[in-house]
Amino acid sequence: MPGSRLRPALVLLAATLLAVTGMVTVASGAAAAVEDDGADCPVSLPGLFPSSAKLPDPFKKIDGTRITSKSDWRCRREEIKKLAERTIYGEKHPKPASVSGTVSSTNITVNVSENGRSASFSAGVQLPSGTGPFPAVFVVGGFGADTATIKASGAAVISYDPLAVGKEGTPRNNKQGAFYSIYGSSSSTGLLAAWAWGVSRIIDVLEQSGGQVLKPDALGVTGCSRYGKSAFAIGVLDQRIALTMPIESGTAGVPALRAIPGESGSQGLSNAYGEQPWFGDAFSAYTGNPAGLPVDTHELVAMVAPRGLFIMENPHIDWLGARSGSVAALGGAEVYKALGAGGNISYWSDVQDGTHCASRPEWRTPLQQNIQKFLLKTGSAAGTFRISPKKAGNLAEWRDWTTPVLTDGPGTTTPTTSTTPTTPTTPTTPAGDGCTAAVSMNQWTGGFVTTIRVTAGAAPITGWTVAASLPAGAAVTSVWNAGRSGDTGAVRFTNTGFNGTLTAGQWTEFGYQGTGTGTGTTATCTTG
Repeated sequence: MPGSRLRPALVLLAATLLAVTGMVTVASGAAAAVEDDGADCPVSLPGLFPSSAKLPDPFKKIDGTRITSKSDWRCRREEIKKLAERTIYGEKHPKPASVSGTVSSTNITVNVSENGRSASFSAGVQLPSGTGPFPAVFVVGGFGADTATIKASGAAVISYDPLAVGKEGTPRNNKQGAFYSIYGSSSSTGLLAAWAWGVSRIIDVLEQSGGQVLKPDALGVTGCSRYGKSAFAIGVLDQRIALTMPIESGTAGVPALRAIPGESGSQGLSNAYGEQPWFGDAFSAYTGNPAGLPVDTHELVAMVAPRGLFIMENPHIDWLGARSGSVAALGGAEVYKALGAGGNISYWSDVQDGTHCASRPEWRTPLQQNIQKFLLKTGSAAGTFRISPKKAGNLAEWRDWTTPVLTDGPGTTTPTTSTTPTTPTTPTTPAGDGCTAAVSMNQWTGGFVTTIRVTAGAAPITGWTVAASLPAGAAVTSVWNAGRSGDTGAVRFTNTGFNGTLTAGQWTEFGYQGTGTGTGTTATCTTG
């Protein structure tokens, strides 16, 4: 889908230059820029939602039909947004009646007014060397982000203090900060949506400034830990963010909410809900029942599509739930693939240093590549999946839905058939004796992750073996949900104790990580 269909058009307004060099003053009352291009889609949420232990189908509309074209995603995304606001975040609220401010080479100020209430906040600016205007990355909270690499790559840093917009350490019935000054201290909206609202208002000011200092159409966001949760929510809830880069976000960030309770050592949902009012108040109903949620974080990952997304996780600290994070990333990547944008998502948890919010050498090159591709528009590096074997999630355990092949033309709805086995979007392989093997892959320079789906034929099976033929130079380094014999060339994979028995038409998946080039791998399946 063309980016223009999924990103709001930027409305750049004339600005009045002050006598102070480098400063632009923006008048209030100007036309609003669109941060949510599906805001005109009619969405009617039901009062009750069916419960499911599996991740919800991101392609299934509220009315039960499934999208069939890329153009359908626009309104399906709006449904997911409304569901997320209803149950996870609370309402973000659109642009207030009046937004004004200033932009300089060192600072951005924001003034907002709505229904007789006003609030103000600001953000610092650090410019890279060279001549502007510059793309920019919002760094939330001021730590954990590799600001040196961001600036060396040619992007400015906008230092965003979210606590000025939504203060931590406050009770839910007395929330404080600029957002709550406008919408009330007893607002049911959680801090993550409030923090996202603050960045959206800064973007409003950047758009109105005319872009003399910073480019409002080349913006990224990053942050670590609780500010990684914030960076993720900001990218999810504002389509003007071209590149979203959450770091070690943990519970309330990227990790799948349904998977967290089963991941040993990860921060529990109740604990995260009680630690700070990050979640919206309504999430209290789901802390002990995530299966009741009509949405999960793989769909929030998908809401970023087809824009740039680079998820960074730490597998060494159980509290951060990196296994659940990989499940969400893999689930969301299915939407990226269906939209023809599989190369726009990266996930990297394969790191050596376990220090929380460390500046990691493994992430430096992909950080540069993502900035070049999505902000500078000078690069074309494909997305990278580097999943640590310490915290490798298995998407097959969490979904019972198919990944459709979406057309480029107008869409039509199709009924949902939960019994239909999933068909990967990357090449299927020949049928063997009673089962088939289908290969899908994420390739990067020097390595790859392969997922192989085993599907039973017309009769049940009680065991399977997959013979994979790897290209020359490729070598398997780790495997999950299967046994293996061999590392290069002809490699054999066999079922484990829990995934060998399949009913007719049922499927299971296993995966492996390797070095070299995995593209061109073929696989056949035999039973027994």
